[in-house]
Amino acid sequence: MNPSSTRPPIYRLPSRTLLSWACAAAASGLPLFSHAQVEPSLPEVSVLTSSEAQRRLDAASSHTAKTINSFEAATPLVNLSELLADQAGVVALNRGNYAQDLQISIRGFGTRSTFGVRGVRLVVDGIPATMPDGQGQAATAQLASASEIEVLRGPMAQLYGNAAGGVLKITTREPRPGGGAGAQVAIGSNGERLVGASLDVGNAELGGLIDVVRFATDGWRPHSAAERVHLNSKWVARPSSDTRLTALVNLYDQPRAQDPLGLTRTQFDADARQLQTAAEVFKTRKAVSQNQVGLVWEQRLSTQDDLRIYGYGGTRDLRQTLAFAGSGVSSAGGVVDLARQYYGAGAAWTHQVRWSSGLPMSWTIGVNADRLAEDRRGFVNNRGTAGALQRDETDRAGNTDAYAQVDTWVSEQLRLVAGARFTKVRLAVDDQYVRAGNPDDSGTRSFSRTNPVLGVVWTASDALNLYANAGGGFESPTLSEQAYSPTGSGSNFALGAARTRQVEFGAKWKAGPHRWSAAVFDARTEGEIVPTASVGGRTIYGNAANVRRRGLEFAWQTDAGGRGAWTPRVAFTWLDAFFEGPAKSAVPTASADGRRLPGTARTALHLALDHRPAPGWRWGVDVHASGKVFVDDANSQAAPGYATLGLHAARTFEAAGMRWNAWARIDNLLDQRYAGSVIVNEGNGRYYEPAFGRRLMVGLRTQFQ
Repeated sequence: MNPSSTRPPIYRLPSRTLLSWACAAAASGLPLFSHAQVEPSLPEVSVLTSSEAQRRLDAASSHTAKTINSFEAATPLVNLSELLADQAGVVALNRGNYAQDLQISIRGFGTRSTFGVRGVRLVVDGIPATMPDGQGQAATAQLASASEIEVLRGPMAQLYGNAAGGVLKITTREPRPGGGAGAQVAIGSNGERLVGASLDVGNAELGGLIDVVRFATDGWRPHSAAERVHLNSKWVARPSSDTRLTALVNLYDQPRAQDPLGLTRTQFDADARQLQTAAEVFKTRKAVSQNQVGLVWEQRLSTQDDLRIYGYGGTRDLRQTLAFAGSGVSSAGGVVDLARQYYGAGAAWTHQVRWSSGLPMSWTIGVNADRLAEDRRGFVNNRGTAGALQRDETDRAGNTDAYAQVDTWVSEQLRLVAGARFTKVRLAVDDQYVRAGNPDDSGTRSFSRTNPVLGVVWTASDALNLYANAGGGFESPTLSEQAYSPTGSGSNFALGAARTRQVEFGAKWKAGPHRWSAAVFDARTEGEIVPTASVGGRTIYGNAANVRRRGLEFAWQTDAGGRGAWTPRVAFTWLDAFFEGPAKSAVPTASADGRRLPGTARTALHLALDHRPAPGWRWGVDVHASGKVFVDDANSQAAPGYATLGLHAARTFEAAGMRWNAWARIDNLLDQRYAGSVIVNEGNGRYYEPAFGRRLMVGLRTQFQ
């Protein structure tokens, strides 16, 4: 311990305590709050009326929205991967490992992540589920109460700041006027079980909802059990026609998530369900809780001006047991203990006018600042039990942003969108653990960038729009990526930010019930952040020279509506992601020039067909196929391509004065063996994380109002 250093206190409340407070407050009608972030006023697509559908068609970007009917869905709504398979350019891999969360990427951004989400911004109800350093957690989005998911790809995503290779926005439904309640249960293969309940109260002037879900599984592989409880609440007050106050609370508690680790190719081919020996020896697992509170105020100042202000705060506690002891003098230990506080505030002002020609124009200016401080400690892993202290430090991260955007029609056929965002990110480490052989590793690193974007839309006809856009962006390393240096001691302050320039061209067409979209893109990144080694759950990162991502996306869907209607959907992605020039750190012994970026499949195809044979009845089939995925920068091995088949069915009916929805689904019907994801550059060759085999799940939901 360094006696001359002082540490600010980090206060924490157990997740279960907060859950109890939240439920009690909800029962008494007290409003609860969660944090939200002001973001650029990109074209709205949240309500799929005819006017909003037209607005989405007119967007100068690849921007799609998917409505979620959480009551009628023939799926448990536990993971985002259930809802993103039909989104072109988006890959959400469910590795069946709740200790590591989903692996989400958009157009190849985010594939390096061994846990959590990097390179993709997550926004939940305006709340940044991505922290100031660029790391996010997909699990904190509760889908049981969600109404919509938006996906923003390409240069326009850069308006969301640091690490915005793409943006995922999840929106919670509005409280039901007049109130109501609901419940759900589900059981499935591998000991999966789910129970949930929801409550709506109030009216259009003041109303709220609370939704609580508990999910548990024994796991498809040994030592992969998990359980978690998730509460989401939204309260809306409208004291006048010009004022809206939205308050939310999001409490997430995952007390147990075992980690079976990856397998070598030999192990994967012999028995994909086997347990990695190191997982059993060191009892690899993770426990995490995250709680968020805040308030958003939206005020119409005049017929032309709108103001949005927010403030938020939250905590995150994590303890992870890795697959090694970490007892060396300079080692950070094999047990990670992290306690985090984060908070922020911001404001945005939007002004709308019309040119003398009558054509509309709007501009938005905004600022926001976000901060986090975490107490990070490491201990020796004595076969699953925390031993001697090996690391003790306070880490800090913060971003300060200012942005502006102009959206205008310059003629009846031509729309122009231009904007820029300045972002400054600062990372700091205050080392409290200094001794012989373990020097003071304190230090700071700052990154800043102004990202401009420009987009244009040409309305070729009432049914066809063509668009193009270009922009620049950057991505700083996260605190977790900076945590381990190649020397094995201290933080990796040599790790730099990645800088990206990209362009996109696309077309959107509609004719009756048919919707088509296509886009081609090209993105060049300097200093790509890549994993150079990953051993037992601890990953070291470096900067590659250049990475290029280019590709094609195509999507089609149609819905004739009504009884007997068939709803086909197609989503296809071709992605060519490769190194241009040698990788500085990733492949120290050979040039990576021209080699594929590991973790990316060149092709992905999703086919789905849903049918409503009679009122209340629905069934469907889906096929998902993916090309092979290289596992390291040298492209020495690859996870084979695969195709899976799934079936689902549901029936909605009324009985005993309530609405009911009974559903069932079978995933991976043909029991294909394939890698759900890969651990890029895993030092022991344990690259492969097997996906689930055949899996059956059935559920029942009820609702009354």
